Parts: sequence; structure tokens; C-alpha cells
Amino acid sequence: MKYRLMDLLICPMCRHFPLVLHVFETREIEQTSKSKKCEIYCGYEASRIDELINEPDCEECWKKEIVTGLLSCGECGRWYPIQDEIPRMLPDNMRDKNRDSQFLTTWKARIPDKILAEGRPFNLSGRLD
Repeated sequence: MKYRLMDLLICPMCRHFPLVLHVFETREIEQTSKSKKCEIYCGYEASRIDELINEPDCEECWKKEIVTGLLSCGECGRWYPIQDEIPRMLPDNMRDKNRDSQFLTTWKARIPDKILAEGRPFNLSGRLD
């Protein structure tokens, strides 16, 4: 997933913008095209464009691909895994509890406690150690 997507993604359940990005793994890629600047929100700087003090480093941003991470919604408390560079933003009724619980367990050292305990639609409440 490109950081640039953060300028476009909204929570599919409540339509909140922007989502919060938690990056676990990235990889460097060869930049093949001229980078477009984000319009509203810079995922690389985790800030709205109009709140940035310095010009964002768009060229550096476009060289990075998010391999594994998590998107969370500050409004409804839902979270969405990023796996194999793909944000998996499915509605609740299409999500697999076992797969999501495995993701949370695998990455729990990097996931905020609030998501582990209260995240929707699934969390590790009662199983935290």
C-alpha cells in the first residue's frame, strides 16, 4: 500500500476521514513515475496538508511500500489489517474472526492497546497478557 492512499481512504463503515495508519513493515521500491502530491492528508507525515509546517518529502514517500500494518478509525473504533501490501477494508459481516484474531496476536506488540482490547469488529479482550 502506498502512503498516498491515506489521502483517499475513509472508514467503510462510518465514513470517517482520515484513518490512523500504523506501519509494521515497509519495503523500498523503484519509483517509476512522477509523484503526485496529496491533496488533503499526507499519510507519510501523518498530518493534514494544511497543518504541515514544512513541505512533505513526496519523492521519499513514493519510494516506500507498506507491506504490513493496520488502519484504524478514531470515530467507530474499527480496524483494518494491511497484509501483503493490500489494505483489507471489508465490512464487518465479510470479515473472518479467526484470520483477524491471528493478525492481532501476531502483531500485538505493535498494535495500540485500545485496539487490542476494544477494537471492532474483533479484539483480544480477555486474552491480553
